[in-house]
Amino acid sequence: MSQSYLDSLSTLSLKEIMMRAYRRHVVIPAFNVAYLPMLKPIADTLRECRSFGLIEVARPDIEMFGAESYQAVADGFAQDADRRFARLHQDHVPVIDQNLDRIDWRPLIREALALGYDSVMVDGSRLELEENIAVAREVVMMAHPGVAVEAELGAVLGHEAGPLPPYEELFASGRGFTDVEEARRYVTESGVDWLSVAIGNIHGAISGAAKSEKKLQARLNIDHLRVISDAVGIPLVLHGGSGIDLACVLEAIQNGITKINVGTAVRQPYEEVLSATGDVAKAREATARATREHLEEYRILGSADALAGG
Repeated sequence: MSQSYLDSLSTLSLKEIMMRAYRRHVVIPAFNVAYLPMLKPIADTLRECRSFGLIEVARPDIEMFGAESYQAVADGFAQDADRRFARLHQDHVPVIDQNLDRIDWRPLIREALALGYDSVMVDGSRLELEENIAVAREVVMMAHPGVAVEAELGAVLGHEAGPLPPYEELFASGRGFTDVEEARRYVTESGVDWLSVAIGNIHGAISGAAKSEKKLQARLNIDHLRVISDAVGIPLVLHGGSGIDLACVLEAIQNGITKINVGTAVRQPYEEVLSATGDVAKAREATARATREHLEEYRILGSADALAGG
């Protein structure tokens, strides 16, 4: 593909790129920058592999790890990322956080919008449905038309204090799974661009000793996903993408999942190498390797070329 043809991707809105990916069953990975030095190797790997992805930062990355601030990540993105291959996403702004505390979320969203983030996510999943819809609608009014909005419906567990219930018990019961009719109503009434769903996926731990432990392998209820996708007709998002059975992930991509968040699987290699060697350059190399492994696993080497076509 000619360079000028690929250059056209940089002029498209992220909403349009996501809709192309949704229609073509091409997944867009979103890599969490838990530490600022991780940003450049992620951006470089996306460019080298001609793959399109998001670079994202969540509130825990700033408060519990080493992302520093939304401003710092935006500055790093402006310096190191190529918009033909990457865009910047504000991940997980909670209305109620993992400690069940109410958060003053509006200033956080406004900050990202002012800094030029391409998309934002408000997480009202711990709210009752009516309030969750109202919050998402308010964010849409703040962000549109220029910035895409992601929201969450259902309970993607894993960030809460204390241990999770046994995973098999969670999966069999469907506890926290996104309800199909609620999803249909949510998307219609809120106007969000993408919806994060719960279909068996869980977050990696972000606190205590568990944050360094290997994440348990989850799987996905593809039949439930397919029904949700048919009901809402917009790109769906899989949070907690690290550690999910790969066959499930690939099947999910064919059934509506368009964005997959990858956090634990890129954070832990960085932390492990840095702890063992004290060498930031080597830790960055570990981040680059983990990023490329995900692009290969998701079969999206060269995905920017596939998305550039009209």
